Amino acid sequence: MNSRQQQVLSAIVELYTETAIPVGSQALLDRFQFPVSSATLRNDMVALEESGYLYQPHVSAGRIPTDQGYRFYVEQMMGEETLSKTEQQQLQKELLVLKAKQARLGRSTVKLLSALSGNLAVSSIIDKEEFYDFGMKELMENPEFREIDDLCRLVETLDSLDVKLEQLLGKLSDGETHIFIGAENPIREISNCAMVVAPYQTDEGTGVLAIIGPKRMKYAKNKSLIEYMKKLLSSSALVTIVAINIL
Repeated sequence: MNSRQQQVLSAIVELYTETAIPVGSQALLDRFQFPVSSATLRNDMVALEESGYLYQPHVSAGRIPTDQGYRFYVEQMMGEETLSKTEQQQLQKELLVLKAKQARLGRSTVKLLSALSGNLAVSSIIDKEEFYDFGMKELMENPEFREIDDLCRLVETLDSLDVKLEQLLGKLSDGETHIFIGAENPIREISNCAMVVAPYQTDEGTGVLAIIGPKRMKYAKNKSLIEYMKKLLSSSALVTIVAINIL
């Protein structure tokens, strides 16, 4: 893959993430103003398709990233994203209030993650057998889940997702955030989704945080959400934030 083809793949991922509409060469020119002709871009897209990074759902349609295309984007082009000050402050404020009330954080954690990601969020405290999820409505509103079979499979999977995440925990590298895309997903029933997942430690025990959404999810944003929430859930992080706010 040459440098322009990498730029084309990145642009298609970005556009498809926003619109859920297969991307054509003219849409790329209109949005990104590539300094080449539409025909040249079509040739690049054909090359990317032949290499397994894109596919064309219909003869007359544009292209969509494959699992391999998303994986290349995540590993080679995505980069890191930092949450905005507003998002950080929102997460800090909500968790501090709950901490002061000595409330369990699981339910509010997933509501915050779902609200900021627009996806399904899951939190499980393994030691206490606590499991929370929030955002199924948001997930179902994505065009990828309009097929009744996909929707039913997703809903059925939720019933046993706590057990599946507990099984997955032993396979995750300690402290690392993992991104699973499509067929890579170790939870086979949601292999048409993407999942950002990470283990974490809190006073209540060992837990797992996950964001589940369509494969065109905002990977960098969701990774940063998971990692920032992990940081806040540790008691030492919350104590530090309290001290800063008092000062």
